Order: sequence, then C-alpha cells, then structure tokens
Amino acid sequence: MMRALEIIVALLMVAILYLVVGVVMPDHGSTSRSVEVSHDFRQVYDILSNFRRFPDFGVLRAYDPNTRFTFSGPAYGVGAKVSWSSKVSKVGDGTLTITKDQPGASQVSTQGSAEIDWALTNDWDGHNKRIIVELERSGSNDRLVRVTMRYKVDYGWNLIDRYSRLYIHGEPAAFVQYTLGNLQNVLASIPNVSYNDLQPRIVETKPQAVLFVSTRAKRTLEDVSSATQKALTEIDAAMKKLGVTQAGPRITVTTDYGDQNYAFDIAVPISTSTLTVAGQSYDLTQPGTPDAAAAGNTAQPGTWEKNGALVVAGKVSARMAFGGKALEADMQASPASLPLMRLNLEAYAQTHGYAFDPNTHRLYDVVTSEVDPNTGMGGYAVYLPLTWGPDAVPGQSAQPAAAGSAAPAVAASVAAGASAGAPASATSVLPAVAATAG
Repeated sequence: MMRALEIIVALLMVAILYLVVGVVMPDHGSTSRSVEVSHDFRQVYDILSNFRRFPDFGVLRAYDPNTRFTFSGPAYGVGAKVSWSSKVSKVGDGTLTITKDQPGASQVSTQGSAEIDWALTNDWDGHNKRIIVELERSGSNDRLVRVTMRYKVDYGWNLIDRYSRLYIHGEPAAFVQYTLGNLQNVLASIPNVSYNDLQPRIVETKPQAVLFVSTRAKRTLEDVSSATQKALTEIDAAMKKLGVTQAGPRITVTTDYGDQNYAFDIAVPISTSTLTVAGQSYDLTQPGTPDAAAAGNTAQPGTWEKNGALVVAGKVSARMAFGGKALEADMQASPASLPLMRLNLEAYAQTHGYAFDPNTHRLYDVVTSEVDPNTGMGGYAVYLPLTWGPDAVPGQSAQPAAAGSAAPAVAASVAAGASAGAPASATSVLPAVAATAG
C-alpha cells in the first residue's frame, strides 16, 4: 500500500512539474538560418516573391521526389499560394501563402533590404506558423545578398505544443537550412545579370507565314550584317517569284552559338499562307510528309523538310511560324546590346518561374527601326517564347496583344530531338553580336 502511495505521489509531482515548466515556457518558438549569395538583389527577391520555383529549391522533393505541387492565387506577391501533398509522412500535406512582400517589385531595386513573409499550414505543432525571409545587401560594394529565413510559431496555452519547442531545431530547422542551400544552387543556374531597367510584358503572338533562310557567319557585326543582307536578297527574289509581298519587319532567330561562328535564321513575314511552288499549290498551315532528301542546297522546291518547312527555292524555305505566349521587351540601342537583352529575358523568366525551351522555341528579334548610321542605334522587339506563363508580368494589366501587334515565334532550324524539359543554359543560344545589324 505504501509503495502504491509513493508511486501516486511521484506521478503527481511529475504532473505538477510538467504543468509548472509548461506554464513558464515561452508561448512561441523560432529558429533561423542565413546564407550569403553572390547574385543580383532583384533576382533573389523575385524568385522568393512567387512560388513557381519553390519545387526546385524547397527541400520537400529531396524527401519525396513524387511530391505533388499545385499553385493558386495571384502569380506573384501577396496571396500567391503553393500547396503540396505526399504519402511520405515527413512531407505530408501543406501550403505556403505569401502574406507580405515589401517593398514590392517596382521599388526593390533601389532598396538595401526587403522582407517576404510566408504563412505555413502543415502538421507541425503550434499555430500561426510562418517563414519570414529577410534580404539585405552585403559585401564589398553591396555585391552580395544576405538571405535569412526565420521560422516562427505560436503555441498559446497548449502545453504539449509548448514542449514541442524543444524540437524546433529538428524538422523546421532542417526545412529552413536545406531550402536555403537549394536556393543557392538554383540561383547559380540563372544568368547573374541586373535586369532592373528591363520593362518586359507577356504577349500572345499569332502564327504567321514566313519565308526564311538559315545562315551562319563569324561573330562580328560586319560578317553577320553581310550574311543578313545576302539572305534578304534571296528572300526578296523568292517573294517576287512567288508573287507574294512582305507583311512585316524581318525577324532574326538564333539557332546556334559557337566559339567562332553564329548560326541564325533570317525570316520575313509574307502576305499569304498558300503558295504555288513548281506549279503546285501548298498550304503552310497543313504541312505535308517530310522528304528525307529535303535538306541542304540539293532539296527540290515543293518538298517538305523534317521541321515542317516547305522548300521554295535554293536556300529559301517557307513555314508557319509558331504563335503563342512570349515574354517581350523593346530596346533602342546598338545591335551589339541584343545578346544582353536576350540574357535579361531568360533570367527574368527563370526567377519568375516561366517555362521555356530555347532549343525548340528560339529567342528572336524583330526590327522596329533600322540602325541609324550616325548613332549606331536601332530599334528592336526581343521575344522569348514561353511554354507556360501567366497572363502578365507584375504591374502589367492582363490585356491580350492586339491582332498582329506581336511578331510570331519562329523556330525555323530546330535541332532534332531537342529536350522539352528544363530551360537550357542561357549562353547556349546567344550570339556574341547582333544578328539584325543593318
């Protein structure tokens, strides 16, 4: 009897001690990790103020590669939401929602710090769970960005939750630490350029019949200009022979970037998609069966190439250029600035989570004004075709482009068997000089 009484008293003392310790323990918990990245401040902010790249840098797929993600709410900023589900208990189901993004995309470039807050819902103990992301310029000449992730949670008077504070350095801390590490890796794959002055927009382009010539030149403005003019001369002769007229400014499509040479297509929109070649009528909107012999200078007019182009005469072919969604930006500058503009568009698309594949849908430039021989400046609209993208970039009203206002996305000389997966390295398709030099 005495032994039983002693056990009961001991249990009571433990219970009282549990209650006392639980009451005096803090009603909240937090853990944080920091890392410095050598990357443009605006890019770091942009990749964290939307969730489209979260599956790439979040730690969840390391625990379960089959984790499923869904996105809802606005594409960027406050209200953007990512949800996930997994049969692996360590991942489970959860959501993150952006509740704060200060100072906002339009002002962040001039600021020295920024904060983005994510509200977290999952099966971890506690409530009001959140991850606070703090960005601060650091290093010599502010060339680095210090990224701090803080996990914070409230426990209230739930004593069991308060004791879970002792384990906050487990899964929550691991989530923060590994997410920061993965973020560094993802940022390293993005061109480290400053696109602060970039003013892009997302447009819907329409398919357009074009005549084009695939050509190459050494990577000098003079050589590229010479190759461009030669291609235009061939296209002009083909238009006269076909009895068609030019229906828009010329388009330059980058197809291959080498150490010494630059391969590209010169395309000219034409007034009709129905052509008469070698006495037979062809509809470019309905490509025929590719002819294995339809390649190079020996291809016979009226044969279809494997990329869906119709051989017209010599090096000139015709096809329907790909329409669809594209990220577009205008520039008034030297044609030598075109490679940087293309790089800016690719970096912008990657930080905002837009999907694109420059191996199958090439970046292209449309001449809006020829190069002024006195200033060396020309006008260009540069397009990055997207395989996925929202209706608008931050700050752009989601209005569709007017009919014919955006040039088509030409893919005239695409390498066979190109991957349609993750975006290729940005430098793989960028010429060292402008293809549209006049």
